[in-house]
Amino acid sequence: MNVLIIGGTGVISRAVVHVLQRRGSAVTIVNRGQTQTPLPLDVEWLRQDRRDHEAFAQLFSGRYFDAVIDMVCFTEEEAHRTLDLFRDKSEQIMIVSSVAAYRRPYRTIPTKEDAERLWDNPEFPYGFEKALMERYLQGKIHDGAPVTVVRPSLTFGPGARNVGVLRQNANILHRIKAGKPLIMFGDGTTPWSFSFVSDMARAMVALLGRKEAIGQAFHLASQERTQWNDLYLEFGRIAGQEPVLEFLPARLLYQAAPELCMHLFFEKSHPGLFDDAKLKSLVLDFQWETSLRAGLETVVHSWEEDQLSVDGKRDMLEDRLVEIARDMTASAFRAGDHHGGEG
Repeated sequence: MNVLIIGGTGVISRAVVHVLQRRGSAVTIVNRGQTQTPLPLDVEWLRQDRRDHEAFAQLFSGRYFDAVIDMVCFTEEEAHRTLDLFRDKSEQIMIVSSVAAYRRPYRTIPTKEDAERLWDNPEFPYGFEKALMERYLQGKIHDGAPVTVVRPSLTFGPGARNVGVLRQNANILHRIKAGKPLIMFGDGTTPWSFSFVSDMARAMVALLGRKEAIGQAFHLASQERTQWNDLYLEFGRIAGQEPVLEFLPARLLYQAAPELCMHLFFEKSHPGLFDDAKLKSLVLDFQWETSLRAGLETVVHSWEEDQLSVDGKRDMLEDRLVEIARDMTASAFRAGDHHGGEG
């Protein structure tokens, strides 16, 4: 296949490039060229900002692709421009959305694509914009646009920085090794299946070139059943030291650090279990192969290679949140003792 990727240098994008090349596809990527990410020599790399609409369109004058994957489509306007430009230049246009586009609470657990509604609350801008984008795409699909929508769940891989309750990068390992507690939301038992790029890329590529996938939406998520606590327990295993966890409600974390914890309150405090029957109805032999343990080892290895330093500001925030959690626990015990004394 001859495939164009809009984006191409992100955590998931890089894995998609490698899977495509292993399968013999010719790969072109287009982005602003600001990320100095090494790519295979035989990848065609076009450097152009998509926001310069005229120049971006001119770049593809006279060109045709078997498939176009838009990895960085976040709004209805961006989806409109992608379809407008590539509808007649490609057999299939894959738009990458997110499970964040689903309205919570879910109607089904494990969640099934065709049973759910899309997000309608602007307080969670990321999910809201993705949902608006998907509603626009649904209308275009009805009009015959060759669109496939994929909704990755929370996905990690080499170079990932979106890891942890506070999305705190290498601070997780630093805190575990230093014996410093980590904050967990709720009681840590929210079910979640953490996904990894090696599997995500294979699933996405497997849907390319399939006529049955056109006009459909697929969520993509590991089928390993774990809980949020397990994320930090596996980091502890890698660090060789059991982590100390303190707990706070997701709502309180959102109020304390809205930008960092919005995803917890609106999305991650609901079960992240996604049924993959729709994917497997088309890709019969597909298997999710990467376990949480094996996947996190690749993430940690990449952090070591990148020599990430501790984020001091975020470290101080977590220290303060730990204090709040411990104060709340102590207050609850005091209240319980007082109540018991009255009895």
